[in-house]
Amino acid sequence: MKVRTPIQVRYQETDQMGVVYHANYLVWFEIGRTAFIEELGFRYFDMEEKGIVSPVVDAHMYFKQPIRYGQPANVETWLEAYDGLRTTYGYNVVDEEGNIAVTGSTKHVIVKKDNFRPVSLRKTFPEWHLAYQKAMGDK
Repeated sequence: MKVRTPIQVRYQETDQMGVVYHANYLVWFEIGRTAFIEELGFRYFDMEEKGIVSPVVDAHMYFKQPIRYGQPANVETWLEAYDGLRTTYGYNVVDEEGNIAVTGSTKHVIVKKDNFRPVSLRKTFPEWHLAYQKAMGDK
C-alpha cells in the first residue's frame, strides 16, 4: 500500500537558490505519514488522547535532484517495516513527471507520553496493528 500526497512548495521552504531546504523534507514526510495513517482510517490525535505518542527514533534522507519553488511535488508514503513495536515508513518525494527527488525513511516507536516508556502497538491499538499488517501484505 502506497499513499500519494500532493505538496505545494511554498517560498519560505526554499533557500536562496530557490531549492527546498533539506530540513523541510522531514516536515513533508510527516505530512505523508499522517495522510497514510488517515487512509487506513486512523488519526494520531486519537492515539495522543490516550496518552500515547509516536516519536521518531531514526531518520534518513537521500537527495537525488532538487525540488524548487513553484514546482509541483508529491510525497509517496508506505510501510517499509513493522514488527508490532517499531514502525518504519518509507518515502519518495517525486516531481510532476514522477522523477524521484528525495527518498527517505523514519522509524518510530509508540511510548507513554508521561514517561516515554515503549508500549506495544499490537496490544495497545490492535486495530492499528491489523491495519499495518494488511498494509504490509501480511495475513
